[in-house]
Amino acid sequence: MAKKKKFYVVWKGKKPGIYSSWNECKEQINGFEGAQYKSFVSESEANLALKKTYNDYKGKDTRKITLTKEELVKFGKPILNSLSVDAACSGNPGAMEYRGVDTKTKKQIFIQGPFKKGTNNIGEFLAIVHGLAFLKSKNEHNYPIYTDSKIAMSWVKKKQCRTNVTFSDENKDLLDMIKRAEKWLQENNYSNPILKWETKAWGEIPADFGRK
Repeated sequence: MAKKKKFYVVWKGKKPGIYSSWNECKEQINGFEGAQYKSFVSESEANLALKKTYNDYKGKDTRKITLTKEELVKFGKPILNSLSVDAACSGNPGAMEYRGVDTKTKKQIFIQGPFKKGTNNIGEFLAIVHGLAFLKSKNEHNYPIYTDSKIAMSWVKKKQCRTNVTFSDENKDLLDMIKRAEKWLQENNYSNPILKWETKAWGEIPADFGRK
């Protein structure tokens, strides 16, 4: 997954306001005694926070978008009898791994990696295909798979991992896995629904590696 953009509210600093990068925020708080600031995941939430005080948000987790009751109803609830997949990558490209877990119990079903010179998108793609192959081997043809990556979903639909990563001897094993995954998609049919995990409504996907 691409790194999510954040917005930083500075209530007390050299120049209070909203900043769209950590470096800009840091300039306002470095050396300022009693600086008050916090990060938010959307500009609208940051604008709302600026009208309030730091104490209104002190100790609260502002890394999630707050939804109205109507919005929560629209998203509904996830299907618990399903497989959730996710990937993690240290660097871009970097050491990448992916896994699949039971959505309801969070029990790990499979894990692969780390692989050198990979990306989150590659990992998400491989995780979905791995999940499809696993479920087919268990004759679970209608069992849903959740992912939080729209890019990986589109790659699976096109049966092609459309990455720009440069491959070499260092990450040849990863390229081999991608080729096997693409070949599997071309040679196999599946009826498992591949569904988007709605992070802003349900929190992090159960397969998340917890490294954010």
